[in-house]
Amino acid sequence: MQLGMVGLGKMGANMTKRLLLGGHQMVVMDLNPLAVQAAVADGAIGAVNLDDLISKLDTPRAVWVMVPAGAPTENTIQQLSQILAPGDIVIDGGNSYYKDSQRRGVELATKQIHFVDVGTSGGIWGLESGYSMMIGGDPAVVESLRPLFETFAPVPDRGWGYVGTHGAGHFVKMIHNGIEYGMMQAFAEGLSILRAKGEYGFDLAEITRIWQDGSVIRSWLLDLTHMALTGDQQLEQIAAFVPDSGEGRWTVFEAIDLNVSAPVITTSLERRIRSREDGYTDKLLAVMRNMFGGHAVFTQSKPEEGE
Repeated sequence: MQLGMVGLGKMGANMTKRLLLGGHQMVVMDLNPLAVQAAVADGAIGAVNLDDLISKLDTPRAVWVMVPAGAPTENTIQQLSQILAPGDIVIDGGNSYYKDSQRRGVELATKQIHFVDVGTSGGIWGLESGYSMMIGGDPAVVESLRPLFETFAPVPDRGWGYVGTHGAGHFVKMIHNGIEYGMMQAFAEGLSILRAKGEYGFDLAEITRIWQDGSVIRSWLLDLTHMALTGDQQLEQIAAFVPDSGEGRWTVFEAIDLNVSAPVITTSLERRIRSREDGYTDKLLAVMRNMFGGHAVFTQSKPEEGE
């Protein structure tokens, strides 16, 4: 299948490579020409701007937007809406707010352009292990993209699926990330308690290794935590500074609107917000976030607020 990919960051580049390895034809564009050159070296067709990208795609076109949520995504989709034709498809695979996706679906429909929102999980490991994808939009349009999702997934029939109309994919991914917050917080707190019990001199790397097999809490997140602790158990060079992408906040706001109690997710969000104070628990959260998503880990020299 042919696909246009806009955005070749740490996710978009690997997703492009996975599709190329799966036999798909990729036309790619990024503001960084070096990223385009790297994709071209892997077999993609490069484009210098959106107009160029569109000109190199066969109709009906499918364009995957993989740029940061917010203004970058909004601007990209607005530009695409001006140059795409009826029957073309815009796919937003980033961490957009689901209400923005609902609106974009309606706006693009007025031009007879299809919109699909895809909550994408897998982080920097997706190239090797595959991605989990929660998909919203028109069922028939989603079905037409099946070859892409089957290639992205860990195996063709698992790890992806249609969850509802416009916005549903990003809503499910939002809740997914809220759950992720709570799981990370529980691991970080439990390991911090073990570390504080100095009389035993616990080896946290060894304990997480034991938990990896047979334990009720065995998981990919535990595997990544074990990898991190094997490399550096003291985390002395890691700042206890844990950013949040926004999806945890949206999850909490939605829980309040729906009158659903979500104390674990809410507390884990609050912990991230107050992580500007030093603490081993927050260092563990920062390391886990880096391990699964490649997110920046700050050193003891902390960034200015807002960075």
